[in-house]
Amino acid sequence: MNRIKQLRKEQNKTLREVAEAVGTSNQNISNWERGKSEPKLSTWRKLMEYFGVSFEYLVGWTDERGKDEIR
Repeated sequence: MNRIKQLRKEQNKTLREVAEAVGTSNQNISNWERGKSEPKLSTWRKLMEYFGVSFEYLVGWTDERGKDEIR
């Protein structure tokens, strides 16, 4: 389970704000939060940068929020 909704709520962001920041629709964000679909790899990267967390944290693989160096 990904942490998109958790991070959005923690940072007091709306679906619209996140959608605009990563170049997608509110519906896509909602679907990702509910596990109905998954972002493309390029969008995962935008989400990581927007929320300031690592990919591993964002997708729920670790509890450490540290942002990985993107190469």
